[in-house]
Amino acid sequence: MKLEAYQTLHCDAGWRRFSFLKLTAEDGTTGISEYNECYGSQGLTGVIEGMLEWAVGKNPMAHEKLTAELYARSRQVHGGMVQQAIASIENALVDLKARRLGIPVFELLGGAVRNRLRLYWSHCGSYRLPRTASMIGRQPLQNLGDLAALGNEVREQGFGALKTNIFLFDNEPRMHQPGFARAEGWPELNPSRRVVSAMREQLLAFREGAGEDMDILFDLNFNFRTEGFLTVTRELDDLGLGWFEIDLYDPSSLALIRNSLRTPLASCESLFGLRGYRPFFEKQAMDVAIVDVPWNGIWQAQKIAALAESFEVNVAPHNFYGHLSTLMSAHFCAAIPNFRIMEIDIDDVPWKDDLVTVKPEVKDGYLLVPEGPGWGTELNEDSIAAHPPREDSGQDYDRGMG
Repeated sequence: MKLEAYQTLHCDAGWRRFSFLKLTAEDGTTGISEYNECYGSQGLTGVIEGMLEWAVGKNPMAHEKLTAELYARSRQVHGGMVQQAIASIENALVDLKARRLGIPVFELLGGAVRNRLRLYWSHCGSYRLPRTASMIGRQPLQNLGDLAALGNEVREQGFGALKTNIFLFDNEPRMHQPGFARAEGWPELNPSRRVVSAMREQLLAFREGAGEDMDILFDLNFNFRTEGFLTVTRELDDLGLGWFEIDLYDPSSLALIRNSLRTPLASCESLFGLRGYRPFFEKQAMDVAIVDVPWNGIWQAQKIAALAESFEVNVAPHNFYGHLSTLMSAHFCAAIPNFRIMEIDIDDVPWKDDLVTVKPEVKDGYLLVPEGPGWGTELNEDSIAAHPPREDSGQDYDRGMG
């Protein structure tokens, strides 16, 4: 059997785009994946399509061989958008193979270890800040009382965990993102006393509304350097958080932070491949390893999870995309023994549910693992076409999540 055709599809998603890849084999079997062209990956579609020009005519069932060849052909520029492109192709190939065999993707990975996955409500409050609240049909957050009410909403919807970013409510309510050159403090990345105090107030407000049983995860992203992360985490270490999430590219610095804390540390969502993760495991730099399935590919992600298990480390997926990505990550989480918890965005554009034929089934804070062939869903191409990307959407990518 040969790969016959490919198609990339895009639609508006408020402050970003949703992007999809569809592969078609000569017998009509299709495979789909979701990828992300925002947040620094503009031009990814062109890389994917360039690789697929070579892949057309090859056997799509031999996905390991195809991705190994794609890696070899791009070896000198490995990582970044090149790896994201390979991953999007790998994910669509794995879906195609599972569909042709009439089985769920998790069966290709060794079978399901579990049939439901504990979730955390991610970017809790981030999309309800004034810049993006109208895009999701929500009233904008204005103060700490609104955060407490949101924490109560999360609890009432049955979730036992939430993750939030850094918010400031002086002047216009906003996210604090100096690590992405979107706020004061860049490029030095030194947290001020005012910002650290605001973080404590924010987390206490969420705790007030969500209750003592809620796991509150705090995402600090790339917003500080080692000294700054130490300052912030030591100041907040007494709050009983579920984890601090920190992005750093130096494993020794990350290990230094981890070893200074009682609170668990999660990291590595921006890494690629076994070679990227290995030094972080060797330095025992994190308590939870975060793996992005759309960036790494599900076959490669499972290898990373196996490497993590050899270091007695649990894994959580990075998943702040659309429903197809959620289902892709669900198959990954279902098949690995060392699963920790799964990320999901609840707040989003109103048409998100319409983009797939079967959306993720969430019940009491858990995601039920889909059992249909492949990922367990199809793209609704009419709905995707009904929401074309906006001409000015690039500005929204830059201003981020709030």
